[in-house]
Amino acid sequence: MIYLTQLIYINEGQEAVFHQFEDIAIPLIEKYKGRLLLRIRPTDDAYIEHEIDKPYEIHLVEFDNEQDFHAFSRDESRKQFLHLKEQSVKTSMLIQGIKL
Repeated sequence: MIYLTQLIYINEGQEAVFHQFEDIAIPLIEKYKGRLLLRIRPTDDAYIEHEIDKPYEIHLVEFDNEQDFHAFSRDESRKQFLHLKEQSVKTSMLIQGIKL
């Protein structure tokens, strides 16, 4: 199993566009033996302290292996809508880990 945590930062005013992309991308995770374990949209009062910008959303996803994750990333139907992601996401940070 591999675990991916993604911190997602949105361009101001592009939340609806981001949600359009997520409505397409998230259901595809299962197709590639992945599971969305957490999808969090933290509010300002959820932070105790921070030294980085506060993300709009945090995702924790599990895939059986790296090949499944890469297959998800290359999915043709997902690629057709990457322009929505490019328009709405300012930046993101992807952190990969394994369960010990």
